[in-house]
Amino acid sequence: MEQRSIGDGHALSRPVKPVGGPSQPHLLKDLGTEAPGADKSFRQILGETIQEVNARQTEADQAIEALVTGETDNMAEVMTAVEKADLAFRTLMQMRNKLVQAYEEISRLRI
Repeated sequence: MEQRSIGDGHALSRPVKPVGGPSQPHLLKDLGTEAPGADKSFRQILGETIQEVNARQTEADQAIEALVTGETDNMAEVMTAVEKADLAFRTLMQMRNKLVQAYEEISRLRI
């Protein structure tokens, strides 16, 4: 099978591997350890995610500005920053879409 690099333009069409880690974080408490982010509320996690996406957008803007003004000539670095910002934004939009779908489904429930 052909090995592709990250920036080859096919990253979005590749299958996503599942994230490693415990599938039942409540079992970690029995071991004396806490699950990462277990004490954070959904609101805090969402706020941090939005801030991270904003930071990626800012980094991409700065990289583009540096390229345009001649401060750097590393096109790969600029494209990497732009792709990271784009992927982060699209991921955030998918999160938003899923939240809206969940809200609509809950609002259709009869009580």
